[in-house]
Amino acid sequence: MRIIGGTLRGRVLKAPKPGDQSIRPTTDRMRESLFNVLEHRHGDALDDTRVLDLFAGTGALGFEALSRGAAYALFVDQGVSARALIRENLHALGLQGRAKLFRRDATKLGEAGAITPFDLVFADPPYGRGLGERALDALVAGKWLAPDALIIVEEAANAVFQIPEAYMVLEERKAGDTVVRILKRAGMSETDG
Repeated sequence: MRIIGGTLRGRVLKAPKPGDQSIRPTTDRMRESLFNVLEHRHGDALDDTRVLDLFAGTGALGFEALSRGAAYALFVDQGVSARALIRENLHALGLQGRAKLFRRDATKLGEAGAITPFDLVFADPPYGRGLGERALDALVAGKWLAPDALIIVEEAANAVFQIPEAYMVLEERKAGDTVVRILKRAGMSETDG
């Protein structure tokens, strides 16, 4: 696994140990496709933004965003091996001042409180368990989202996925057994802010 673009392009990310089924990293190819869509169809989605990486796993999505111009990333995962990988990658890339790691259930985020809302959210939950929908609800309930935030949810293509009423789908991309949905809060246009 490598950073695909930006200032850290080519840097290797520590990956899960062979046989570790608790973490399913987004493939390099899928990440490249997703970030191309963000850069070409959603303009400044990465410029000086605050990124929230839920079910972060290795942190590849958040690290890619930091490499491509995001100002800050918060990685959220409750798995022990995932948090260890994120910590190792964070230190290896020298990004300690631009990122934090929370041990938290992404479906029970609670109130954001004094945390500044996020402009871009990645949610890559374990497939087929309805965790993506629950995390989306938690984002709204806890006021974690900036008004014009983009939310990217990765899920199995054959999974039932009920978009919560608070959101609308801007784009949907299928690749093999995976579907990536780019969402926005319902009632917000792409130029609202």
